[in-house]
Amino acid sequence: MLPAVAASVRLSGSILCALVMALAWGCSNSDKAGDKLGITPAYDPTTGKLKELAYDSNHNGKPDTWTDMDGARPVQTRIDRNEDGKLDRWEYYDEKSTLVKVGFSRTDDGKVDAWAFAGADGKIRRIEISSAADDKKIDRWEHYDARGMTAAEEDTNHDGAPDKWEAYEAGIIKTAAFDEDGDGKPDRRLTYSGGSLVTIESEPDAAGNFTKRLDVKPPAVPSPFPHPA
Repeated sequence: MLPAVAASVRLSGSILCALVMALAWGCSNSDKAGDKLGITPAYDPTTGKLKELAYDSNHNGKPDTWTDMDGARPVQTRIDRNEDGKLDRWEYYDEKSTLVKVGFSRTDDGKVDAWAFAGADGKIRRIEISSAADDKKIDRWEHYDARGMTAAEEDTNHDGAPDKWEAYEAGIIKTAAFDEDGDGKPDRRLTYSGGSLVTIESEPDAAGNFTKRLDVKPPAVPSPFPHPA
């Protein structure tokens, strides 16, 4: 999943610049400047406070970016980058207007169901996924470093607790462990080599050590040369 969003965690310079400029002309009431930038502000009719900025990033006359504003502070941005009528990127900001996470749709159906969090270097460190498309019902957590995914936990039965644990090396799966009796501890572990299953372990003792091991033979690779007659 990382390649699809790796370049999307940071707020794009063009949008950030547009927001800053919009705030400047918003305060000075320069609507002409806003029209030229492709930004349309909306204000609260009672308080006059800025509440939304609509941005036409490619200047084709159709807004594709909408930012909810609390006066001069951005709260959340929604983006339809390919202008197909479905949102495909969501940006969330904290009280200091810092981008804290980016949401995206894994199925491109216009509904956010995954959220990426960046480290101090701006690179993805964690992705949270919700099969229910609800950020209050996260059921998969993926962790990344510079080489790719390092680990993942998943709540497969949606009871609020992880019951599947995966470990990766350079983005390639190494182990997958499963809690099959609901006690929060692994009961079975699969080990992989080069992405192929090589070992199945089960029946853990009280200390969590697996007492049963089954080695899995890799499938035979047919020879490219014909057998002699």
